[in-house]
Amino acid sequence: MGAGTIPMCGRVEEVSQIFSIFLLLKSSALSDWLLCQSSFSSIVLEVGLLPSLLKYLLDGESNMGNSGFTTIDLIVLIVYLLAVLIAGLLFSKKEMQGKEFFKGDGTVPWYVTSVSIFATMLSPISFMGLPGNSYAGTWILWFAQLGLIIAVPLSIKYILPIFARMDIDTAYDYLERRFDSRPLRVISALLFIIYQIGRMSIIMYLPSASLAILTGIDVNILIILMGIVAIIYSYTGGIKSVLWTDFIQGAVLIVGVIISLVVLVGNLHGGFGSIFHELAHGKFIAPTEKLFDPNLLSGSVFLILMGSGLTILSSYASSQDLVQRFTTTQNIKKLNKMMFTNGVLSLGTATVFYLIGTGLYVYYKVQNPGAFGSDIPQDQIFTYFIAYQLPVGITGIILAAIYAAAQSTLSTGLNSVATSWTLDIQDVISKDMTDATRTKIARYISLGVGIFSIVVSIVMAHSDIKSAYEWFNSFMGLVLGILGGIFVLGFASKKANKYGAYTALVVSSIVMIVIKYVLPATAVNYWAYSFISIFVSLVSGYVVSLLTQKGSAAPKYTTIYDIPEIHADSSWAKRQ
Repeated sequence: MGAGTIPMCGRVEEVSQIFSIFLLLKSSALSDWLLCQSSFSSIVLEVGLLPSLLKYLLDGESNMGNSGFTTIDLIVLIVYLLAVLIAGLLFSKKEMQGKEFFKGDGTVPWYVTSVSIFATMLSPISFMGLPGNSYAGTWILWFAQLGLIIAVPLSIKYILPIFARMDIDTAYDYLERRFDSRPLRVISALLFIIYQIGRMSIIMYLPSASLAILTGIDVNILIILMGIVAIIYSYTGGIKSVLWTDFIQGAVLIVGVIISLVVLVGNLHGGFGSIFHELAHGKFIAPTEKLFDPNLLSGSVFLILMGSGLTILSSYASSQDLVQRFTTTQNIKKLNKMMFTNGVLSLGTATVFYLIGTGLYVYYKVQNPGAFGSDIPQDQIFTYFIAYQLPVGITGIILAAIYAAAQSTLSTGLNSVATSWTLDIQDVISKDMTDATRTKIARYISLGVGIFSIVVSIVMAHSDIKSAYEWFNSFMGLVLGILGGIFVLGFASKKANKYGAYTALVVSSIVMIVIKYVLPATAVNYWAYSFISIFVSLVSGYVVSLLTQKGSAAPKYTTIYDIPEIHADSSWAKRQ
């Protein structure tokens, strides 16, 4: 899904060229150094990071240049970061071991988890990209958000009951148990981990680069600060700490977006009326944009809506950072409320972003044409407005919201990678690990991956990685979409087996790579990719499963055909 869609967090656009960077960094002694550290606090103290950060930040105006960012805004941003850090540490006071570290202790309210899903899915790309879309173009990509009305009901009806009844540990735990294949679990987890490391690096880099320009603070300092705060509470408190800090950051994000819209509308002649006037005269859907095209491979509102819905559905089913939220409870009613609330928050916030973008168009292009700022690139126009048009202090709140969008996604990424590595891979390598050992490994992974992502992000800040980045993010986006097809195969067919699953993975990968890299760019619209990958996975996987089938392939409670029985008895829901 493109940058115009909150639910995918820019999953295609945000992945960095991590492979090339890894080749540059793999020979370093970073891993050896990490092994010598007994705790995260020792690292902070040893390198003297906190004193240097505080000194740099408190220098204030000397680092700000002539931007619209003031000392008051800086203080607001610092207070926010400290509040998130303290909250994360408070919620991590209880010693969490084993499954509690990965799945929580059942005490986190459903609405906290719901906001965490929302905050995880909303990245800085969305924060800056969605307003840019409607500023420079129309609202056609807003229909990608309506994919939620397809994905959310289908997830509630067909995915959540299965995950709850099986009480899965990770998304890829489902694949192992459904297809009786541990290698399939390991392969899927590795793909997710590689993708997520790249994503976390770009998540730290992009907002930090923008904030560096606006504030005058060195980009390296901003990257390190963001990474350190997220690492601390991810390392200490596990999923519970991440959920609560995500809740705080989600609240800050929502407040920040609403304030931005209110202030913007207040600066427009005619208020909301001026925005709706533009929407009624070609700004919503242009005359050249199609509502429906009989050629389903060609772009249209219908294709965007359906393609987005299937892509989001695949993400809900196969992406560990989201599925991990579903593992915090077995209560189906709570899971349904989680999903529904997340859908409302995501669609509502996306709509506000598009209103902001159209409002910025009215402000800079209609009512103040030629004014300073009217020639700012579309993806930077919102941050420019924040820095130079919002009142002092409010700028700090909104920038804190951008930081919140990044940090919530980052902390979730760290925790999900640590969980997936420990439960999906390490358990295969090291048999019969104790809960204490699993927790220790997860913490080391969270720490190591966090520091590695910081390093990669800093490399990005000082490198020209554009072409390789575009290649890599496209490739990884395709692979992760293909994983969704395997999950759909497992859900939808009792006869699908491991041979069919492997076939689906290979065949759909080949088909999608040919479409993406061999066929002309205009041959197949991007929004058709999810249709194609799921269809190819289902057909190829099902056919091979029939040819290789020996008896019943699907264990109980792993397909949609078991859902009525799952709902008939809830006594299995031990974790409420």
